[in-house]
Amino acid sequence: MNAPTETSLIARLEAGAAALEPKVLAWRRDFHAHPELGNREVRTSKIVADHLRSLGLDEVRVAVAHTGVVATLKGGKPGPCVALRADMDALPVTEMADVPFASKVRTEWMGQEVGAMHACGHDCHTAILMGVAELLAGLREQICGTVKFIFQPAEEGLPEGENGGAKMMIEEHALANPKADVIFGLHVISHLNAGTIGYRPGAMMASTDNFSITVKGRQTHGAMPWLGVDPIVASAQIILGMQTLVSRQMDVMENPAVVTIGAIHGGVRENIIPDEVVMRGTYRTFDEGQREDLRQRIADTATNIACACRATADVHMVKGYPVTVNDPKLTLWSLPTLTRVAGEQGVAHIPRTGGGEDFSYFQKEIPGAFYFIGITPKGQDAHQAPSNHSPYFYVDESGLLLGVRLLAHLVVDYQAKPAY
Repeated sequence: MNAPTETSLIARLEAGAAALEPKVLAWRRDFHAHPELGNREVRTSKIVADHLRSLGLDEVRVAVAHTGVVATLKGGKPGPCVALRADMDALPVTEMADVPFASKVRTEWMGQEVGAMHACGHDCHTAILMGVAELLAGLREQICGTVKFIFQPAEEGLPEGENGGAKMMIEEHALANPKADVIFGLHVISHLNAGTIGYRPGAMMASTDNFSITVKGRQTHGAMPWLGVDPIVASAQIILGMQTLVSRQMDVMENPAVVTIGAIHGGVRENIIPDEVVMRGTYRTFDEGQREDLRQRIADTATNIACACRATADVHMVKGYPVTVNDPKLTLWSLPTLTRVAGEQGVAHIPRTGGGEDFSYFQKEIPGAFYFIGITPKGQDAHQAPSNHSPYFYVDESGLLLGVRLLAHLVVDYQAKPAY
């Protein structure tokens, strides 16, 4: 377990974080009013890079994975290299939240005009890490090691035909030169009240794989179905068959999983049986072995049921993010830090969530821990609050100061007494 950091340094961290809070809130509100979608975070990354350069950091790299920024702070004393990550992209969501800095931005996504909004809180993450960078830069002589600040684009997904995100940042050496020993990240979340830090050792967030199934039959008159092959009936049976994959074929006591068909399209008239139906869905797991098993079962179920209906099924799998797995040793090491920052009542061991995160790619390279920061006002039922990705998503901004304090304390505590 980590020993408390030197008292004077803790006091300087706390005082410095409190002094920075107005600046962090101003950054967040500016980013919120000017959201940018994945791989398009040009304005955001320029503001970030200019700020990091103004701090006199040892290296500031730009255009990493298109619009990412990576900066390095070398402390005054030797020690490990700790990486911190924040994602910068917004979502194609039209904002409905009643705040004075609400987004009015219109932009393009996948060929369509859309609204843009920081409906998941990445504006908060970017502002928090900018604050942490300024806080630690001011304490450089007391820093025992190196800190890497990773500002990542395109966590919410990539425009069609493009690459990017955490995977590309790793390929472009975001964790190297010097090599990071561990990485920490956080995410604001509406399902926790402000003042709360959520943690979980091991699998915390699900893998995020998607699929499409094209069921092909033979078009005919709806009054004479025997003259054709009905892909709508075949699709209905496939959908029902999918429901048994988890409920009857997976050990849900060991690991939960979800298979969802979220879209189905077929036919144009009530009296015409169409040639084909297209379905789209997602499956989520918390175990990499189960992930591959379920992938095969989905394909087998669709093709075999279609065959039984004299139709065919073309299954196309799109692999998403891996399971977000918090390194157990590192997560348990961090508990004293979490308690110091939020108090015993402010630290919550949380259940797994079906959402996904490409922070998982970093965790496949080095030990990593990811935390949730509550941003629903105290006294409100967090489970009834508009969720992340909602157009009504609302942030109690006191969560930003908690995020700054958490990441800063994790850095100095790890460098004082590493878990590895």
